[in-house]
Amino acid sequence: MTVFLKGTADAPAKTYRLALLDLDGVVYRGADPVEHAAEGIDRARSLGMHMAYTTNNASRFPHVVAEQLRGFGLTLDDGQVITSAVVAARMLRRHLQEGARVLVIGSDHLRDQIRLNGMVPVDKAADQPVAVIQAWYPELGWQDLAQAAFAIENGARYFTTNKDRTLPREGGMAPGNGAMLQPVILATGKQPEDSAGKPESAMYDEARQLLAGSQEKNLDVDQCLPVGDRLDTDIEAANRGGYDSMVVLTGVARTPAILTAPAKLRPTYLAEDLRGLTSPQPQPSKEADQTWHCGGQTAKVDDDGHITLRALEGGGDPLSDLDAVRACACALWEHQDRGGDMHSLDLPAFVVGA
Repeated sequence: MTVFLKGTADAPAKTYRLALLDLDGVVYRGADPVEHAAEGIDRARSLGMHMAYTTNNASRFPHVVAEQLRGFGLTLDDGQVITSAVVAARMLRRHLQEGARVLVIGSDHLRDQIRLNGMVPVDKAADQPVAVIQAWYPELGWQDLAQAAFAIENGARYFTTNKDRTLPREGGMAPGNGAMLQPVILATGKQPEDSAGKPESAMYDEARQLLAGSQEKNLDVDQCLPVGDRLDTDIEAANRGGYDSMVVLTGVARTPAILTAPAKLRPTYLAEDLRGLTSPQPQPSKEADQTWHCGGQTAKVDDDGHITLRALEGGGDPLSDLDAVRACACALWEHQDRGGDMHSLDLPAFVVGA
């Protein structure tokens, strides 16, 4: 059964207690803030929503990330930042015995987390590690990759903090950890056996536990809303974990990818930026003639894949209206799940999210 976009009668910030915010492409791009991010977060907090900042980037200490966010005018504690290094060390401890030697290809933050979880970080394959954990960090070099390959060839188990192929930076998209895994995979023929970061749901699950504090139990899944800019990590992780999710158009995800997304990558809500946390989400609906409505816009996909957009009276240009994207997404997801040919589609040239 096709799962379509949902709507909320009130702002998501009032519907969900905790936002699990991705950072790169959602709150910042490298050193620069994403437009309207701080505004959206502040408004959501004023409505009672709590924030967790989750990132697949394992290279920086949470207090460093928190200080950057405070520089954008945000108010938060260091403990609200959950990195893949934190999650990866907890993951490894479930796989390995106390005192296990782990070759760390990553930053000092990851090394510290390995120690805090009762394991011993080492630097070389000659130290005879029982496992390798690989993460992106700016100083990553050939020698690091070679040591990882040597250790894996000698029998060490292989793990990673995340599989993001790209990393949004100030200048554009840079190679991420997923890209840097490839030399080791090609050299050894071995894939990482587990990953701490998204698209696994562990990041969100661990965040709920770590932020529970003195509460008697963790927040329920249905009280938490992951928000991200990547369908293949942030949104897939939410779907794997049974969470609702919101995708924002300030990073990797673009409208064409959303319109043609397979079921495992489809978000629950769609927003231009984090201000979407504080506005009711319109509910798309389908009429008897298979036309999808959302706000003042409609979309219909014929059996042959022809897409028709139409603004209702008072509606603006559909190509510049996010409600038209919402209606079109639902129509196309239904078309796809009925077995329609997605490769021959002539997608609308939306300006929003282009």
